[in-house]
This record gives sequence, C-alpha cells and structure tokens, in this order.
Amino acid sequence: MAGECIYCGCEEARKPEEMAIPVIDLAELEGEKRSKTMSLLHDACQKWGFFWLENHGIEDGAMEEVKRVVKQHYEESMRESFYESELAQGLRRGTKAPDVDWETGFFYRHRPDPNIDDLPELVRDAMKRYVELVVKLAEKLAELLSENLGLAKTYLKNAFAEPFVGAKVAMYPKCSDPGLVMGLRGHTDAGGIILLLQDDAVPGLEFLKDGEWVAVPPAQGHRIFVNLGDQVEVVSNGVYKSIRHRVLADGTGSRLSIATFYNPGGDAIISPAAELVYPSRYRFQDYLDYYTKTKFSDKASRFQSMKQTLV
Repeated sequence: MAGECIYCGCEEARKPEEMAIPVIDLAELEGEKRSKTMSLLHDACQKWGFFWLENHGIEDGAMEEVKRVVKQHYEESMRESFYESELAQGLRRGTKAPDVDWETGFFYRHRPDPNIDDLPELVRDAMKRYVELVVKLAEKLAELLSENLGLAKTYLKNAFAEPFVGAKVAMYPKCSDPGLVMGLRGHTDAGGIILLLQDDAVPGLEFLKDGEWVAVPPAQGHRIFVNLGDQVEVVSNGVYKSIRHRVLADGTGSRLSIATFYNPGGDAIISPAAELVYPSRYRFQDYLDYYTKTKFSDKASRFQSMKQTLV
C-alpha cells in the first residue's frame, strides 16, 4: 500500500512491481504480432500516457556515449558550481525550497536553428548523433500513433510541421536533504512526443496514474521511456493523454536525464483532428431521422456522415 509522501502530503508512489508500466517491443511490429503490438501501444497511450520502448533502433553505443560525456561534463564543469549555489547553500541551512527545482543542465536545440556551437565542446558530437537517431524514432512513433487513431500515417507529422526538436539535458545532483526540495515540480509537457534517456541506477521520476504516483524505475537494457505531451492530447481529441509527472530529489546519487522533445513548430496551428471530433450543433430530429435509416450500421460511420451533412 502507498503511504503519505513527505514532499507534498499526497500518496507516495507505488513501487514499479505494484503497477507494471507498459513495455512496447517495436521489433514485434514486423511480424505476426503487429496487431497485438499496435493494440498494446494504443492502450498505453489511452490509459497511461507513458510507456517503455524496446528494440527502438537507437544504437546502444550512441546512448552510452552521450551518457558518458554528459556525466563527465557535469563532474568537470557543473557539479562544484551547483553545490556553491544559493539553493544548495540554503538547503544546508535547512531551508525548505518549494518553488525551485533541484537540477542543473543545458538545452540543445536541434531544429530549427540548431545551437550546437553553444554546447560544451565535449558533448557536441555525441549529442548531435544521439538526437538525430531519436528524431527518426519520434517520426516512427508519430506514424504509429496516427495509424492507431484511424488517421493518415502522416497526420501528426504534418500537424507538427515544421517540428521543433530539442533535448533538455539535466542532472539532478545528490541531495543532502531530499525532504526540503523537489528535483522537478509536477507538470505536464506542453509539446508532442517526449523520448527520455534516463539514468540506469538512480531513481526519482514519477507519473500520476489514477490518482496515485507511479515510480518509474531506472532504465534497463537500453530502453527508452516515452510520454505524451499536451498537443497529442489535443490532436487526439482527448483519446490519448498527457500525464502529470515529477522528479524527486535523491539522497543516494545524482540522476541523469536526457529528454528529447518532438514538438509542433511555433507556427503550427493545433486543433483536434476532424475525424475524431463528434458532430455538433445539429437538430436532434435530423439525427433521429438519419438514425432510423442506419440503426444497425456502425455508430462511428453514422457520426461521420452527420458531420458531412453539417459542412
């Protein structure tokens, strides 16, 4: 059973073994298990809003290299200055910090207008290589989600065009008093599809599921963790969910997080897909007349026909 959380008085997170997070094996899309895998993916997007991906096509070497150089950069150039910050000094004095986040890092804008030259030289090549691979995976996921929603495979990609792609690289340093501060306060993500390469040893990430916080365990076997942002919920007309999540500060070690955002471009006009919106503003008698002719047909087809008569 979950107990009370010392951070905010809510229910503590369930342990991973108490609530199994969906795992989608993309390799099974190529064979006889495709239909089952697509169904599992749809269920994960609809009921959870987050899931693990296996056999995703991102090279293990690229994942390991980007983690290595980011951790090296943190130790050499960020760790000392973070612990000398006002936030860290205040925590040593026992000052609670409810309105800040216990994190440090940088942001890589991949496209448009890449800022690769602004990044520390140590991480540039590894970051660029890794994010280029993640973009291909994000585009594949956009196609799969569109297909599962009954839309054209290119629907989400076209709706987001020209997409914004960027990566938030964060370290959540080891914290002397985790009860005084959150690693990252609870929020949903504003954008589209978020693909997370997270620490393989230090926990902290939690997602809200059915009113309870679910602890996401450290990554295993080069899995990628995916969650959906607000714009996927909008485009899907609420079929898919953008879920609130947070990061707890940890007293045992520093946690690495590289979250790549596949978002709509700034000028993209977002709205629910017309195919997923109910017909509206019609006379009930008109619907009833049509219903008597099509009572034993598919309901979705009837709704679609009603929308067409209202155009």
